[in-house]
Amino acid sequence: MHIPIQNIYYLLCYAWNKLEERDIVDVPVEDCANIVDLLAKVLIGATTHLLKRGLDRGYIEHHEDRPSLRGKVLFNPSLRRTLFHQGKAHCHFDDLHYNVLHNQILKTIIHRLILEKSLDSDLKEQLVGIYRRFHGIDEIELGGKTFRSVHLHRNNYFYDFPMKVCELVYENLLVGDRAGDARFRDFLRDKKMWQLFQEFVRNFYRRELPGFKVTAGGIPWRGHGLSDRATASLPRMNTDITLVSGDRKIIIDTKFYKQALVTHHSKEMVRPDHLYQLFAYIKNAAGNDAPHLYEGMLLYPSVVEDLELQYEIHGHRMSVRSINLNQGWKDIHNSLLSFVI
Repeated sequence: MHIPIQNIYYLLCYAWNKLEERDIVDVPVEDCANIVDLLAKVLIGATTHLLKRGLDRGYIEHHEDRPSLRGKVLFNPSLRRTLFHQGKAHCHFDDLHYNVLHNQILKTIIHRLILEKSLDSDLKEQLVGIYRRFHGIDEIELGGKTFRSVHLHRNNYFYDFPMKVCELVYENLLVGDRAGDARFRDFLRDKKMWQLFQEFVRNFYRRELPGFKVTAGGIPWRGHGLSDRATASLPRMNTDITLVSGDRKIIIDTKFYKQALVTHHSKEMVRPDHLYQLFAYIKNAAGNDAPHLYEGMLLYPSVVEDLELQYEIHGHRMSVRSINLNQGWKDIHNSLLSFVI
């Protein structure tokens, strides 16, 4: 699925809820040739912004044998190793330093991007210049838990945007065994793309529809199990997006499929399992309420043509739509709003 680079940037900013940071970083992405150039340019802009305001520092624990006292003297190791007779003491103290986890992640990811063979040479040169400004900060081994270990607070929350970029690079940059060998995997083909599309649509409506309350959550079954085991075995019904305004309740189920329709016996039709799922959501959410209060939408991405199918099923308005991600952003914006207004 080919999506223009500029639109990918918009998708990411909405999905991460980082439109303000997009304006602050002010990265022109129209001339990016590929996704790795886009992420490199965004990271360059975000990191340059960090360096201008000053990198964050944190207290790092140190245990050290010292001739002069600092912090807390640990008597047991000092006596056991006869340090006092040597005119020293084993001290424990905290030192304010730039070598904190979020700066280590930035430096490590910048280095990995520099190794990426497909990266634009000018962007690589800019990254090398930024990398040199991270002297005194360690590179680290990254893992699945590394990004979850970053603790940001009010005073350093401006790191959240570059951390999200770093995590996306980490998840899609494959570093080989040989030095200087790296290859970027196109995350648009990754199974996680459905989640990005879902979060983009949800945050878009949350931001652009002030008259609606936008949520995602569970729907209780209009029934009960006839035994404890039966009750415990009922699957949860979790909506992707629910829009609530006045007397309208719209349940949206996003699906990241190349084709919204399937062909069966030479006939095009809506994917049955998707329609059954949405109908189950609506019927259980509505209960005994008037059917016209509850609407449903299946929303797919497309890059060729728009799909618009309208139905009324058991008194509920239901639609199957696609949003063309290969058009100008203003058209994407207007189309998404027109689906619900």
